[in-house]
Amino acid sequence: MEFNLADIFESIVDVVPERQAIVCEDERVTYAQLEENANRLAHHLQEQGVGSGEHVGVQLYNSIEYLTTAVACLKIRAVPVNVNYRYVEEELAYLYGDADLVALVVHRELASRAAKVRPDKLRHAVLVDDDSGADVGGLDAVAWDEALAKASPDRTFGPRSPGDLYIIYTGGTTGMPKGVMWRQEDIFFSGMGGGDPAGQPAEKPEQLAEWAASREPSATFPMAPLMHGAAQLASFICFHWGGKVVLQHKFEPKAALRLIEREKVNTVSLVGDAMARPLADALDEPDADYDLSSLIVISSAGAVFSDTVRDQLKKHLPNIFLVDAYGASETGHQGTMAAESSPEKGLRFTMNPNTAVLDDDLKPVKPGSRIVGRVALKGHVPLGYYNDPEKTASTFKEINGERWVLPGDMATVEADGTVLVFGRGSVCINSGGEKIYPEEVESALKSHPDVFDAVVVGVKDEKWGERVTALVQARPGHAADPDDIAAHCRTKVAGYKVPRQIHVLDELVRSPSGKPDYPWARKRAADLSS
Repeated sequence: MEFNLADIFESIVDVVPERQAIVCEDERVTYAQLEENANRLAHHLQEQGVGSGEHVGVQLYNSIEYLTTAVACLKIRAVPVNVNYRYVEEELAYLYGDADLVALVVHRELASRAAKVRPDKLRHAVLVDDDSGADVGGLDAVAWDEALAKASPDRTFGPRSPGDLYIIYTGGTTGMPKGVMWRQEDIFFSGMGGGDPAGQPAEKPEQLAEWAASREPSATFPMAPLMHGAAQLASFICFHWGGKVVLQHKFEPKAALRLIEREKVNTVSLVGDAMARPLADALDEPDADYDLSSLIVISSAGAVFSDTVRDQLKKHLPNIFLVDAYGASETGHQGTMAAESSPEKGLRFTMNPNTAVLDDDLKPVKPGSRIVGRVALKGHVPLGYYNDPEKTASTFKEINGERWVLPGDMATVEADGTVLVFGRGSVCINSGGEKIYPEEVESALKSHPDVFDAVVVGVKDEKWGERVTALVQARPGHAADPDDIAAHCRTKVAGYKVPRQIHVLDELVRSPSGKPDYPWARKRAADLSS
């Protein structure tokens, strides 16, 4: 047995078959049931011609079917590809094509978008919640229940490899989504803690089943959408412990608190204040009455807790650990925020031994030198970006015979060895944990007939961290209507990318080279938004 995710999952099933594996609101499956359903879907996909190394899109809300699909793909050495369910047709057309999807598992209410942009390679779809009645156009599609009913439940698959791929598509900081290609062995150690995030990583795969059988079952609640890498990794970490993954179809704070209470959740993972603040506000309500005594940890990935929300949560849950995790789709988990750190005081993280800050010459920054460099990781790192050799070459480097990944965060190393992170060395906007690239939104704005020019920036926001804000210059002789422009923009990009505020100005400032002057734009937008 090797460090392959499907092999490891099957070894866990064999020792804890009757334990609950997934609870999604009022639905639940045991490990044995999840195994059978995943086997059936895997055989169905094989019967449709999906082979080893081919890519299957997963365009689903949080659901039992999401994780079942991921496991099924891994069983036949196919690659599950996360598809953002918020994407509109233009974005889907790019992602389907870039990812070379040959099959799609999709909630039926989302399938009409898929049908409009289906590329030739996408030859089959499986529809979840088939009674929604949504039009699926020319998709060659079958209902989930029908697909499973006609397929074999047996575990009859060929040998697998630790080099089998796991791909996470991320919006990142370059606009269009990028597929981060991981060997499964590498993401197991860098992204999933090597089977024991709280202790020592496994030395051999067989240890995981031994540990799972000997542990009391735990419960993990990834509140973020499974289409984001952090929620996927949290789910697999829980599986490796033989634990129970708790899900909501869509985040709703009061129902989430009731799920924590009912399912005796031990660990919650979420995305910064965008999710933590609604939970804290629900706990603040006069009639709030939740038994959260099982809860031990609330961790945030993709955005950090503000001091206000941290204090608010601690008031109601004084004994829990609030953990700000540091990492990226390209690195997995790299560290956690130092105790004295905060967004207001500076983001200082204690990093793992494989993380360093490298200067312009790709040499480690000396602690206490105040030199700003790029955060980098060595060891178990991805192979690169799918279909993007240019971006791969700029992000992945070989230094003194070792392979490193440098996703783009700028930082320095304090005298005590903690890393002070300044943020991406770009103009990327982080709104509620979603990374939004301004140029993509600017292009959408400038496609409106009344818009001559546009610059998009992030403005500080208590709930979302940053809110997307646009400065727009109208075409001569045209009157630019912000509401009309926003409605137009909504047809071009996902809703979370649409500017929450649009300010129409007589003229926009650009640099002598013609590039947007983002420092000016951020200040101007902040002044107009205050």
